[in-house]
Amino acid sequence: MGPFLIILLLPLPSTIGGAAVCGSCPGPLRNGSVVAQYCASRPGTESEGRCCWERGVRPERLLGLDLSNCSLQNLPPGLAEASSTAVLDLTENPLTTLPNGSFLGFTLLQLLALPLPLGCPGGNSTWEEVTTSGSSRLCQGQRNSCNSSSEPAWPCPENSACAPDGPGLVQCLCNSPFHGYKCLREGTFPVLLFCGVLGATTLSLALLLWGTQRRKAKAP
Repeated sequence: MGPFLIILLLPLPSTIGGAAVCGSCPGPLRNGSVVAQYCASRPGTESEGRCCWERGVRPERLLGLDLSNCSLQNLPPGLAEASSTAVLDLTENPLTTLPNGSFLGFTLLQLLALPLPLGCPGGNSTWEEVTTSGSSRLCQGQRNSCNSSSEPAWPCPENSACAPDGPGLVQCLCNSPFHGYKCLREGTFPVLLFCGVLGATTLSLALLLWGTQRRKAKAP
């Protein structure tokens, strides 16, 4: 039981964001796709499955994701892993809708290629340029929604500032030294106290489980 407790308390190794979604569609980058063109124009990139990576940096960044012609009726569940992408191709798929928040966190996305029936997420005003080509719609140049002239649906509370969080999406970040619910608490966040309480709680639960299992093992 001792080794089990040690494994339980150790943090799990982190994975490279976006690695799983690269295999959500078989084959390599499609020749002529906007992702393949983008990667070919940038030095230091390397393709892996349907992904284009920026190598030689730490951490390595997923720059492009090509999911064109993958028979997708819905967005893949692991799409959020690719939030660092600058180029995303979803053309030639029978997609009928893009759920709200599909591109939450995609603040670096600058070129999104969609099937023609779909509109650009956030609306045309969220992008510098929206064009059509054949059966595809291109949404180019994501704008900062915090700088929009229109009033946001949920204005940020006092002691916070607006920050972009994807096409047409924003988040409110507390200004230092404020934190907590609606940024009403002032002062430094008690990191040591929080970690101490969390650690003590985890250790107590682990000891409780160990004691329970030990009594069961001794019972005839």
